[in-house]
Amino acid sequence: MKLFRLGSRAYRTLQKIVQSGSNGRQVRRAQALLWLHENETVQAVAHRLRLSRQAIYGIVQRYHARSHLPVAERVQDQPHPGRPATIRQRTQQVIHELLQRPPSRLGYRSPIWTAPRLRRQVEKRLRRRISIDTVRRALHQLRHRYKRPRLVLAQRSPYWRQSKGG
Repeated sequence: MKLFRLGSRAYRTLQKIVQSGSNGRQVRRAQALLWLHENETVQAVAHRLRLSRQAIYGIVQRYHARSHLPVAERVQDQPHPGRPATIRQRTQQVIHELLQRPPSRLGYRSPIWTAPRLRRQVEKRLRRRISIDTVRRALHQLRHRYKRPRLVLAQRSPYWRQSKGG
């Protein structure tokens, strides 16, 4: 008994997803549907993908329930619920503002920002403890790159004798 048949367009679309998909869950669903189309048993597909039979039936049921959507969207994940990462976003905003001006304006003696200095300022502004890793992640997301300035000792000008009258 055949669980379902795929149209030729749907078959080609699912094959493309399997070959070049970067989302593992989406690829797994597409593989399951392709194998079921090729007369594999539900139990064999479940064993291959290391899923339960009920999970395979669920994939087929969701595929049919989303018939109004394009094939690629039928095998995609639904949006994941959960609380957004607001602290990281606010940290990123504060750091972006701080990087616009030198730390000397806030009373530091250094001309550059360091992660610990940024952390202190973010904690003051947000009134909340922030880890140094959160600051570094925010810097990375802002694509901020920095290098400490090289300390160079004062060197004599090549024309120092002329300036001294020699």
